[in-house]
Order: sequence, then C-alpha cells, then structure tokens
Amino acid sequence: MLGGLLGVGGGFVLVPLQVLWAGVPQRNANANSLVAIIPIALAALPIYYFRKGSPQVDFRLALLLVIGSVVGAFLGARLLRRIPEQPLRIAVAVVLGVVGLKELVFP
Repeated sequence: MLGGLLGVGGGFVLVPLQVLWAGVPQRNANANSLVAIIPIALAALPIYYFRKGSPQVDFRLALLLVIGSVVGAFLGARLLRRIPEQPLRIAVAVVLGVVGLKELVFP
C-alpha cells in the first residue's frame, strides 16, 4: 500500500525527510532512495506475477522500462555529480512542488 501511495522507494517523501530531518546531503538522499527500490521491487515481483488469474507483469514492456531506467539512472548520476548542492536542493524542491500542485489541481 505504501509503495503505491508514496511511489516505489517512497522518494517523494523519503528524500525530503532525509535532507530535512536527518541532515543527509541531497546527493546521498537521492542515491539512498534509488537503492531502496531494489529490495522493494524484488519482493513485489512474485506477488504481482503469481497472482490468481492472469499475471500482471508484462516482461517485454518491463524489459524496455528496465533498459530506459538503467540508462536514465546512469546519465542522471553522472549529471548529479556536476550540480552544486544548493541548486540541486532547489531543483528537487521545485519538482516536488510542481508534482504536488499538479496532484491538487488535476487529481
């Protein structure tokens, strides 16, 4: 339930909490959130795949998502190293604010 509500890994909530409450640098909070996705996804896969009725996992589509995610994560991590901490924090706050506003206006 929490994975669906907060997103796999809970990045929408856990990244800001790490930065604001735990004093974790923005880069580390982003990386921690990505690492948290791995065990959550592995635990959920058999539940969705072996569900009664037809499986809810399309492995062909999932493969395309994995390829795109790996490429995006690689490029994003390289870009992340070049962005100074303060502009990075502002960018994350702006993105979270826009997503939150979108959800309020267009639920």
